[in-house]
Amino acid sequence: MISPVSKSFEALVEEAGRVSVDGWDFSWLEGRATEERPSWGYQRLLSRKLATSTAALDVQTGGGEVLAGAGAENFPPTMVATEGWPPNVAKATALLHPLGAVVVAGSEEPPLPFADGVFDLVTSRHPATVHWSEIARVLAAGGIYFAQHVGGGTNVEIREFFLGPLTPGRGRHHDVEADQARAAGLEIVQCRNERLQLEFFDVGAMIFFLRKVIWTVPDFTVDRYLDRLRELDEQIRRDGVFRSTMSRTLFEARKPGAR
Repeated sequence: MISPVSKSFEALVEEAGRVSVDGWDFSWLEGRATEERPSWGYQRLLSRKLATSTAALDVQTGGGEVLAGAGAENFPPTMVATEGWPPNVAKATALLHPLGAVVVAGSEEPPLPFADGVFDLVTSRHPATVHWSEIARVLAAGGIYFAQHVGGGTNVEIREFFLGPLTPGRGRHHDVEADQARAAGLEIVQCRNERLQLEFFDVGAMIFFLRKVIWTVPDFTVDRYLDRLRELDEQIRRDGVFRSTMSRTLFEARKPGAR
């Protein structure tokens, strides 16, 4: 295998620009970037939650990879997933339908297309937005919301490299989200936050990441940021790495009432 850093800037850009970014598979980054994982092991915990549920909903499932990885043997009798981005809908459907899960396509904006109180478990890994009132509405009394969120201040180093200095926001801070969950009538069972490190070893890895995780730099295109990408390429070749920090929150919230 040819080391990415031995390739020219132009070759790295071309390679990263043509690889598919559908779904939520980051295996293309193997050897080109590393992501520190939270200590709790979300997928393993998700498996346990699903195994004790009777009707579960996975919101913003992406390509269905995380839900499928939790094990079809753990799926409850009713297993539903939602996804709003058409390329991901196709991937999730192909992956999850054979495992017994129903994929519902449509906007991720409220309302969710389900009746009140029909799920005893609602899950999500890295939802772009969290509509707490809708989660509370579709949960049955005693039901659980279990999720891993991207926390506040995630990848601010990447954003500021491309966009310049930013005013810190608190919208995705774990304490703010916990207050929002309480305001929707949910009780916080646990709210654990960890700050973690993300490392990029070539500019192509960054291009792939920004094409896939589109909310990091929302207007990203290679042409628009070509000059900054050249500077990033020079920096990584000089320093060996570009480092950024992430925030992850493990959320568990309960809807009051008997279960």
